[in-house]
Amino acid sequence: MTSRRNDLQEDTNFRVMRLLQENPDLTQRELAEKLGVSVGGLNYCLKALMEKGLVKMQNFTHSKNKFGYVYVLTPRGIAEKAKLTGAFLKRKLEEYEALKIEIESLKQNAESQE
Repeated sequence: MTSRRNDLQEDTNFRVMRLLQENPDLTQRELAEKLGVSVGGLNYCLKALMEKGLVKMQNFTHSKNKFGYVYVLTPRGIAEKAKLTGAFLKRKLEEYEALKIEIESLKQNAESQE
């Protein structure tokens, strides 16, 4: 169970870092909406990423965020995101292969019942 929880947390961290790298001036609310998580859940994730030194909050006067800050990946965060990308891709390919097998099995089962 811990492994599943770690995988989910890694996936969330990866998705947050990917979105921040693409668009660092997203608000927490916008990030949460894009990720399909609560603002509180996102805030918890961002705090953890900042504590690990992977993300930092930086003042930015041209930010659309009314508080005038952006979230940016640190150099360490960029390296961690690259590592997480490989793990994320591997997990998703494994899930894809398992789904293909399950779909094929369901198709065969449906055909045999006709």
